[in-house]
Amino acid sequence: MRHVEGLIKFIDHSYTPYHVTENLKQMLLENGFEYISSDVENIKLGKKYFTIYNDSAIVAFTTPTSKANVEAHIVASHNDSPTFKLKPNYLLVDNNYVRFNTEPYGGAIYATFTDRILGVAGRVIVNEEGTLKTKLVNLPDDVIIPNVAIHMNREINSNLSLNPQVDMLPVFSLKKDNKLFQKEIISHDLYLYNKDKGHIWGQDKEFVSSPKLDDLECAYASIVAIMHQDANEFLNMSVVFNHEEVGSRSTNGAASNFLESLIRNITKKLELEDFEKIIRNSLIVSADNAHAIHPNHPEVSDKTNYPVLNKGVVIKHQAGLSYTTDALSEAAFKYVLEKAGVPVQSYTNRSDKRGGGTLGSILLATLPISSVDIGLAQLAMHSAFETAGSKDIDYLVKALDTLFNERLNISNILINK
Repeated sequence: MRHVEGLIKFIDHSYTPYHVTENLKQMLLENGFEYISSDVENIKLGKKYFTIYNDSAIVAFTTPTSKANVEAHIVASHNDSPTFKLKPNYLLVDNNYVRFNTEPYGGAIYATFTDRILGVAGRVIVNEEGTLKTKLVNLPDDVIIPNVAIHMNREINSNLSLNPQVDMLPVFSLKKDNKLFQKEIISHDLYLYNKDKGHIWGQDKEFVSSPKLDDLECAYASIVAIMHQDANEFLNMSVVFNHEEVGSRSTNGAASNFLESLIRNITKKLELEDFEKIIRNSLIVSADNAHAIHPNHPEVSDKTNYPVLNKGVVIKHQAGLSYTTDALSEAAFKYVLEKAGVPVQSYTNRSDKRGGGTLGSILLATLPISSVDIGLAQLAMHSAFETAGSKDIDYLVKALDTLFNERLNISNILINK
């Protein structure tokens, strides 16, 4: 369990995507990566860099040591999780309570956010002596979303239905003249987050439970893996996007063209072979956690393609390409896993249940690169407190370490080269 303790510490201080990005930035700086702007001026061969988009997407990459026969190995993950966002005018004062007016962000399991200590964090824009500045904030005060007592809702254990505008508004105070900030803010992106700390548990410490395992487990693993790397013959990239949980349609989401633009700029600045030749031999690893078979409800899983905690990296499949894996990308990534000595599992949805889309399927709209969807098995996805296997993150880091050092020659596998 070399990496799970680090994961827990990382999540404990990663309150929002903005804090995730700042924490990853500090990790990269401490490991010899240089910050550059997205126009990648003055980059050189054989170096380690990172860049940031709109405060909450980050790309770490190592440039190849030579200009010929370059492959790109790209690991894509995301840093946002389902929660609740404060509305612009967020204070509600009624019935002797001060509450926050919020709306859902992504597909949260509402009930898991009730009756637990929550925090409020994010970014604010302030005016300091005529200049607009961004500040990261984590408010010191706690909030709670209280349930209605069973005495007043006798159906609560059999027919619970939570309305986000009625039932999911957190209580902040009893003071009617409340003010959150000492200085005036111009605008804000503020979210609720679960303050529960991550925990390793089980008879053999085989489980890890924490907020935001989806998808900070994969994001953390991808950055740890690239931090291990010295520059080699490949263009290796770990990309952590924002806004996956709400469709990725943003300047810092996978539906933008910033990754394609970045790769094109790197190719041009370093005078590498043409862009199209590079991507023909490249691979995107779309890394987002997978549903483990459930101990109480095994019937919700496919009969033959279900992952188990602590049994290795999961490759995800879907005939309609909600997951981008095909025979070509699966074979390439299984080659990596075999080289790494990492066990592999397969996941599909039941044929009568619809799954979600992934970063891979979105990226392929602008980057026609072979793509494989992977993840680590977990329980209670989109809960405020999720559970995974404590050993699996080591498997993923080991697999990505190997990916960044193996030539794949994907185009050579094709019939018509």
